[in-house]
Amino acid sequence: MRKLVGFMLLIFTALSINASDFQSNLKAAQQGDAAAQYALGVLYSNGEGVQKDDKQAFTWYRKAAEKGHAQAQFNLGIAYATGAGVFQDDKQAVTWYRKAAEQGHAQAQFNLGIAYATGVGVYPDNKKAYMWFNLSRHNGLELPDSLDFLSKAMA
Repeated sequence: MRKLVGFMLLIFTALSINASDFQSNLKAAQQGDAAAQYALGVLYSNGEGVQKDDKQAFTWYRKAAEKGHAQAQFNLGIAYATGAGVFQDDKQAVTWYRKAAEQGHAQAQFNLGIAYATGVGVYPDNKKAYMWFNLSRHNGLELPDSLDFLSKAMA
């Protein structure tokens, strides 16, 4: 399981946000701006301009995710998968990956494919794994050769 989580983290990307933007993002986030809420999550997650605080990062990602922000939904999935700022919960990770994946988020589609291929957080289903892997590829994610082989084997 931990190797799987480690692999999923390798594809994690975050928006680069200037730490000096903290105050302007805070004001906008408090007014309900999902992009600013996501930005605060990144700042807290990375410790940029503020002390690193996974619980605060989770709180702000959650606010943005509930407003439909796909990258925040993906990051919330990562938080649940790893237990960063919240109790580790594979089923919740899958729930948030799915929300982002349904919006075309390629990394979330990939992580959902991994979940179905391994049965982590969901009942194993090779057909769904294959579907999510292919969607992630279609949306621009380059799959490692080892997963390309797995994807073909599941066809």
